[in-house]
Amino acid sequence: MVVRSGGRQIPVVVLAGFLGSGKTTLLNHLLHRSGESRIGAVVNDFGAIEIDAMAVAGALGDSTVSLGNGCLCCAVDSSELDVYLERLARPEARIDVVVIEASGLAEPQELVRMVLASEHPGIVYGGLVEVVDAAEFDDTRARHPEIDRHLALADLVVVNKVDRAPDAGRVLGLVRSLVDRAAVVPATHGRVDPEILFDCRPAEERVGQLSFDDLHRDDHDDHGKHDDHGEHAGHLHSGYDSVSFASGRPLDPRRLIRFLDSRPEGLYRIKGYVDFGPYDAGNRYAVHAVGRFLRFYPEPWPAGAERLTQLVLIGTDLDTAAFGAELEGCVSDGAPHADEQGMWGVLRYVQGAAEDPAA
Repeated sequence: MVVRSGGRQIPVVVLAGFLGSGKTTLLNHLLHRSGESRIGAVVNDFGAIEIDAMAVAGALGDSTVSLGNGCLCCAVDSSELDVYLERLARPEARIDVVVIEASGLAEPQELVRMVLASEHPGIVYGGLVEVVDAAEFDDTRARHPEIDRHLALADLVVVNKVDRAPDAGRVLGLVRSLVDRAAVVPATHGRVDPEILFDCRPAEERVGQLSFDDLHRDDHDDHGKHDDHGEHAGHLHSGYDSVSFASGRPLDPRRLIRFLDSRPEGLYRIKGYVDFGPYDAGNRYAVHAVGRFLRFYPEPWPAGAERLTQLVLIGTDLDTAAFGAELEGCVSDGAPHADEQGMWGVLRYVQGAAEDPAA
């Protein structure tokens, strides 16, 4: 739920990883599983194009996207990235999320800096996802020692091909030791739940309302058939825990920030809206977290909207009862006035309100 004044801001997710890690497979999986969301892609430093997720899933190659009205293949260098973001963010494109699939030898830090430096009001940085090959991780690390630095920068790490690694547990432990509070997600064939990265548009658009039902809808492709195989066939959410929290009373910003700053690595995704009551009576705050990446986006309360906090948390091995209790502990004690410094912690995560630590 990422919103700008007068319309939604489009999250831009950077998808990085060395050659063969499974980035394109993961992106194609997202295309298959994104509901009716429209994904804009900047792919392998070759081309940017509007993509209707359900129409072209599986047609995405390393350098071309084949569409019904032809084929587009454009040479792109870093100086042109902002031009493509401008194109993808125009309102008539109705893009919901942009995924930048970096080339296998790209420096993800530079791509992140370029997105953060964009002055386009219609886009917002959505986090760095690093994909690694579990079966080849040791060899990749020996050939490319810079992977340690890439992992330290990541907001979420997808450890792909765990089914092919005889010691997947060791690799997962090693990756977790190299990250800086990033969430680490095991995967096979690039299959991760799109809800971990961005909000999928439901089949019937719900305006001004966060639907918890979206977390539990059936996962089918455009032909109504399941396209997953093996032990993860069927429901994508079977491998994840989710916590839904709603409160008709405002949250205390200090308490919420303490909770968010101490969130465990198994908590991959947070989304929803927060009411801070007297701390900012005119706005609700959309919250978006992917791994360690966290942003708040203030927006005016819709006319006539009920003032509620609604949050969804997604992860693995979550103590759902404890999380629910911790969130209940963030509810304000009802003080009629807000202290001046109470929102400082939240404003650290509002783009433009404070110096961005990732810039």
